Amino acid sequence: MTNFTHIDSAGNPSMVDVSEKAITRRTAKARSIVILDDIILERLANDEIHTKKGPVFQTAIIAGVMAAKKTGDLIPLCHPLGLENCQIAIFLNEKREIIIECTASLTGKTGIEMEALTGASVAALTIYDMCKAFSHNIIIKETRLIEKTGGKKDFKLEEI
Repeated sequence: MTNFTHIDSAGNPSMVDVSEKAITRRTAKARSIVILDDIILERLANDEIHTKKGPVFQTAIIAGVMAAKKTGDLIPLCHPLGLENCQIAIFLNEKREIIIECTASLTGKTGIEMEALTGASVAALTIYDMCKAFSHNIIIKETRLIEKTGGKKDFKLEEI
């Protein structure tokens, strides 16, 4: 049985000590799925939705990257990390869902999955914020880790 990493022996919250960990190349990809009302999707043209606030997907990409860089400030026990790369892709799938994929990487002793998850999440929230004037019938369906490499163990989601 694995113990929670952010709880000390007395049961108190604790930042993980990474001082003895090896430096490795770390990458992670996370995905958020957003379902937009047809009223909003009707505004989709040339792979973008334009609003008075600006281009929705382009703004969401910038917001997601900014959030990924600030993950250590947003999640209390996350280490502050210097991302070396963060890329966000947004596209419509065959089910007419908005797919957001955030891929982040660095060379370090810890991290990167929380940064990828934060980037995808904030990009999804930005899409919601920019589209809510048209309809509040918006669902952020899921946010999940798709894959990660580096550190103790790698992970890859087995798609169903």
